[in-house]
Amino acid sequence: MQTLVWSVAMYGCESWTVKAADSKRLNAFEMDMYRRMMRISWREHRTNNSITEELQPTCRFLAEVKRRKLQYEYFGHVVRADDLCTHILHVIIAGNRRRGRPWRQWTDDIKQWTGIPVADCVQRARDRSMWRSLVSVSVTSDPQT
Repeated sequence: MQTLVWSVAMYGCESWTVKAADSKRLNAFEMDMYRRMMRISWREHRTNNSITEELQPTCRFLAEVKRRKLQYEYFGHVVRADDLCTHILHVIIAGNRRRGRPWRQWTDDIKQWTGIPVADCVQRARDRSMWRSLVSVSVTSDPQT
């Protein structure tokens, strides 16, 4: 499943902005794949917990998305590169925005998953060893987010 299904489903996940609704959909997709793999019908009324206890998956789908976005050096790579991507990441557009809730940004996931502001993440990502130690702690701390 990880070789065939997840590789296709996670294509480009490093650039995703993961919202709460998206994380629910990703978790539902993962459970649907487990149910299909085990050929469990919806009529059997099995809970998700019973299926995960039976399978005991070592890697959850959303945790893998988080790991790819943080640990595979994508954020660090973008920060360390001194090109257009780095400048776009730090741009603040002047003027007024539309009414309503602000859109979730790509860096909001980084801030939420690491627990520190983006400016501190940028400083830590410039040093690879410091960034890897921060990422290893944040990836293993909460696999469900």
